[in-house]
Amino acid sequence: MKSKLIIKILTVGLATVLLTGCEDYLAEKPYSQLAPENFLKTKEGIESLMGASYASAANMQTNNSIYTFAQDEWTTDMAYQTGDGVNATALQYINYTWDPTVGLLQSENWDWPYRAIRNANQVMESLPELEANESEKIVYESEARFIRAISYLKLYLKFGPVPLRISTQQEVELPRASEEEMLAFIESELRAVIPGLPAPGEEVAYGRAHKAAAQGWLVIFYLNNKQWQNTVDMASEIMDSWNYSLFPVYEDLFKVENEQNPEYIWVRPAKTSADRRASNSWMNTAFPDGFAKDPRTGLEFSNAWRNWPNEFRLRDQFYNSFEEKDKRKDLILTEYINLEGELINLLDDVDNTRSFKYWPDPSGNNASYGNDIPEIRFAEILLSKAEALNELNGPNSESISLINRVRERAGLEAVSVSGFSSKDDLRVHILKERGWEFYSEGKRRNDLIRMGMLISNAQERGISNAQPHHVRYPIPFATMDANPLLVQNEGY
Repeated sequence: MKSKLIIKILTVGLATVLLTGCEDYLAEKPYSQLAPENFLKTKEGIESLMGASYASAANMQTNNSIYTFAQDEWTTDMAYQTGDGVNATALQYINYTWDPTVGLLQSENWDWPYRAIRNANQVMESLPELEANESEKIVYESEARFIRAISYLKLYLKFGPVPLRISTQQEVELPRASEEEMLAFIESELRAVIPGLPAPGEEVAYGRAHKAAAQGWLVIFYLNNKQWQNTVDMASEIMDSWNYSLFPVYEDLFKVENEQNPEYIWVRPAKTSADRRASNSWMNTAFPDGFAKDPRTGLEFSNAWRNWPNEFRLRDQFYNSFEEKDKRKDLILTEYINLEGELINLLDDVDNTRSFKYWPDPSGNNASYGNDIPEIRFAEILLSKAEALNELNGPNSESISLINRVRERAGLEAVSVSGFSSKDDLRVHILKERGWEFYSEGKRRNDLIRMGMLISNAQERGISNAQPHHVRYPIPFATMDANPLLVQNEGY
């Protein structure tokens, strides 16, 4: 059984060379003459298994850019979807009619994190017999624990507490952890790995874990659990310890030629790939029907690209919320020239503007683009600290200063403390600022939940199905069916 597991892991690891991009993190090597029982005693074997762990944790083995975070934005005032076979599923999110049988919950949100957890556990259990020095083993262990911790955090933010599988030797059926156990485990693991991880820029390859990445995930953890002082302290540590900064031009930030910029703390690496498993597939859902050219930038549709009938749109409510001079709107398409040479105004239709945030990779092929997808940017550290300081102290000069750093890049006038009469007033502004800054990055659902607005926001849009229990997704049906020890989330 163990030999079969190792062979399967080897196959996955060598198939997912996705973290390489232009970097040679993993290189396929001939292991056919290596006995399976010896495979994980070698650094080559551990590297292959680690690659599979990263791939699953980043969810870069499916149409990642489409479904990993778009489903969460469909539940908010930000995003909409029409067309193609995807629409039936999208409507369940848009209309709050999802249930445990929705396929995306199982495949994208449950299975991939648990694959990462399984592989990370296997890495750690293989380290005692690994032919490597102790310092190398410490880094491998820290990386594996990092992968496992962020996978559990992603599970928690969608489903709440889940079974804590920390060994491959545990029983197949496990009950859900308690809320306290789950939160304590994630926090302690992320804190524990920081000393053993390299400093940012010193990791062995782009896409590997480093100290700032663990600290960044702790900021997200603390923020979404309303641990305000811990949020401030960890955000401050990142700001004081490392050389991250805001990329000067928002419109260029997400272009493939500007990858590995000083604003990106943690990304899901993407590369152009024939089977799209390691690529960014956003743009073929963003192009409107018959797109030929963007009259503002001169961008012309390439014959190498694809334009699907699966169309991801932005809601008018969100687009119209931007301040007039906000440069972040430049990545939202409002008009285009179609194949007949006609100028089409997307604002003439309801909820039809398009996010071009992941600007087409010039080398993109078919539905595959190489734009990395940011999960943690320095802008989020600034706005998270601003939010936490407001929750602690109400409107204050430091929060305003942090917000204005982000607004300055957006070409907007500075706001002032006197412009906000209360903590609630500034909180609402921070929510708007985060929306303008992070659209199409999968932040909106968690932001609305944290601020107690997800359900009321949906009901204001006329979604009467939205109820308090929808702040958590149901545990997928197949998982519930396979494990009788699980208790379903309330309301499902």
